Amino acid sequence: MNDERIQTPQDEEAEFSEHARVRREKLAALKADGRDPYTITSYPVDAYANDIREKFEVMDGKEVHIAGRMMSRRIMGKASFLDLRDGTDRMQVYVKRDDVGEDVYADFKKWDIGDVIGVKGMVFRTQKGEISVHTHEITLLSKSLLPLPEKFHGLKDTETRYRQRYVDLIVNPEVKETFVKRSQILRELRAFLDGEGFLEVETPILTPFEIGASARPFTTHHNTLDMDMVLRIETELYLKRLIVGGFERVYEVGRIFRNEGMDPKHNPEFTTIELYQAYTDFHGMMDLVEKMMKTVAQKVCGSLKITYQGHEIDLGHWERLTMVEAVKKYSGVDFNDWKTDEDAIACAKEHNVELPEVPTKGAILAEFFDAYVEDKLIQPTFIYDYPVEISPLAKRKPDDPAFTERFEYFINCTEFGNAFSELNDPIDQKERFERQVAERKKLDPASKAQVDYDYVTALEYGMPPTGGLGFGVDRLAMLLTDSASIRDVLLFPTMKPLDSDKKVSKEVSAPAEATQTAPVVEEKIDFSNVQIEPLFQDQVDFDTFSKSDFRAVKVKECEAVKKSKKLLKFVLDDGTGVDRVILSGIHGYYEPEELVGKTCIAITNLPPRAMMGIDSCGMLISAVHHENGEEKLHLLMVDPHIPAGAKLY
Repeated sequence: MNDERIQTPQDEEAEFSEHARVRREKLAALKADGRDPYTITSYPVDAYANDIREKFEVMDGKEVHIAGRMMSRRIMGKASFLDLRDGTDRMQVYVKRDDVGEDVYADFKKWDIGDVIGVKGMVFRTQKGEISVHTHEITLLSKSLLPLPEKFHGLKDTETRYRQRYVDLIVNPEVKETFVKRSQILRELRAFLDGEGFLEVETPILTPFEIGASARPFTTHHNTLDMDMVLRIETELYLKRLIVGGFERVYEVGRIFRNEGMDPKHNPEFTTIELYQAYTDFHGMMDLVEKMMKTVAQKVCGSLKITYQGHEIDLGHWERLTMVEAVKKYSGVDFNDWKTDEDAIACAKEHNVELPEVPTKGAILAEFFDAYVEDKLIQPTFIYDYPVEISPLAKRKPDDPAFTERFEYFINCTEFGNAFSELNDPIDQKERFERQVAERKKLDPASKAQVDYDYVTALEYGMPPTGGLGFGVDRLAMLLTDSASIRDVLLFPTMKPLDSDKKVSKEVSAPAEATQTAPVVEEKIDFSNVQIEPLFQDQVDFDTFSKSDFRAVKVKECEAVKKSKKLLKFVLDDGTGVDRVILSGIHGYYEPEELVGKTCIAITNLPPRAMMGIDSCGMLISAVHHENGEEKLHLLMVDPHIPAGAKLY
């Protein structure tokens, strides 16, 4: 009988804690002996693993000082080998008792994996042919008080990798390569733009008010000025002020902040490059983008053909289509057949396309594009001539004022950048701003959006014909490093604090712990201002009701649907073993990350319904009421002990 016990996570945690305790005892002993490694302030590093390996013929037999983290060790009596990893690569180090001294060797054997050490020694090649350093002196430079996770419980959870990037970089060397490449991408972008005659500038991050754009900002308060301010959602308007002022080519590598959802392609803070060039138009920007992408890809990847998530992408070839052409090509719907907004609305309903908040022909064309076209654009493609309704800062086409001189470019079904022939008519710009702000406040009466009249004033002094471009650096880094998530190319992505749930738990448990001295007071909820819909008067027989299959479902994944302000896409475990996808228009009430892991209720036998080009297979159940004239919604979430697929009766 095999009585070997399987190690549980609890066992692993206990083992981890024990190793941590032992390491602290070793540190205490070192300090008591007057050998505190933390008192060492420097080490004379004069060689690196990569250089030693690449220049071995020159460095063979020479004395070097190297330093780094001890990643593994093989003790063999009077001699040992260890792997040292510095900032460039790993290097094998040979440590012999007779060379370093008996006392030092005895101390060395007590050191731990993860310790930072310095090695003085001679470069040589072992009998097995491995380039190594033969140690003459070895020094403990910093004590690692926590064991590396790969040795004890592994770095299995991607969330942990993002939260503790420092550990991720230690145990996963390929991660470091991603960020080295990201840095190279930024360097090559700057070099390209500088070579094209653009000047890098910096504009304010804190701005005095919220503009009318749809992106929701983060707000803060300036104490000295006693005024609310917002973190910028773009760099555009300040950069174009510089064009007015006489700079003809400017760009900014800018940190942008948007208080919106999070998914594999979105983070609340991200990096963009915006650039503006006087005396050109959006066609000039197209040519610039194509040249820039080819140059950077060749420099960083060594080829114009790259692989991204299993798709071969040819950055050497770019297709150019108008939005009208693209929608007709992929959906069969011809914008030119719509004579009125009502025609467009009817067509959208016929094709199960989500209607925009203001359902005009142009806005509905954009919804058709989102539903039918975007997920087809794997190879690099420029989509141009955008409806004026969704392009408040772009110049109208002189021959067709319903459209603007604007393009976006797409790779692997993702938008990578946005460009205009910039609107420089101050009268038209003012009208568009005022209309944009009015529509924003109509949809959200609490909105504090304002018209940037100072920018209008700048235009009144005269801005030359100008082409402008903005693109996300993070998405470009994802593409050129073959990274599936934006979090993979951000050193420290935005994360919910680990103790947030603990705080709630403490708040809940505290009254229970105090029951010996005081009774638990239940939370009082004021329902006096709540209005609910009247109950249905028509009765439904039991058989009809029973046809709806209500099931408990577990939320495996949740993300915002591209180009939709309302929809969340749920990937659900319904107990069948096959993932179920349901779309729900509740993004105004929940962020995706809040819902992962929850147990909800869904109707599972509704026919699939196409929404934004995605089949929604069922309906999640929510409770809706009105309070002070405002709609309130709560997604129905139940006891997590209920298994996926459990039927409700």
